[in-house]
Amino acid sequence: MNFAPKPSRKNAAHDWQDFLRDSEGLGGILAKTEDLVKLRASLRAALSDLDLEHLAPKIEAGWRSGSQNELFLLVSGASIATRLQQILPSLINSLGKNGVICTSIKVRLKPAPPHWEVKPQEGAKPTAKPKGLNAVARNSWEELLKKIAPDSELGKAVKRLLQNKPR
Repeated sequence: MNFAPKPSRKNAAHDWQDFLRDSEGLGGILAKTEDLVKLRASLRAALSDLDLEHLAPKIEAGWRSGSQNELFLLVSGASIATRLQQILPSLINSLGKNGVICTSIKVRLKPAPPHWEVKPQEGAKPTAKPKGLNAVARNSWEELLKKIAPDSELGKAVKRLLQNKPR
């Protein structure tokens, strides 16, 4: 059986550089990241023109999937969302002056993280595992042992169960 020869490891650095430059590789991800950084800077400048620069850190911007002309803004609070809804036409114009072409902007609330988390109860001792059979279970197994043949496999197993000492 003949196997294909192993690829040469001498040009591994060049392969990685080609992968980074390739549009299907990390190059596409890096390009999208750079575009989002530029969008964030343009949004900050547009909000600054409207005297709302203090809102910029509370807004996450991105393009809606499938459409490059519809901007999507995620905000952390309803008051910020309402304020942005009030200035949408001015914001679109200001973004256009900064080189960002968008026809519409959708403002949505970001889901709030829970203010609670599940923790074990403080000071509670762990429940002890049961040791052996309790009285009701022992009585049930003894009743079953009386009803079955003692020399059967089931009878032998029940006897072993009842003879085991609690741990």
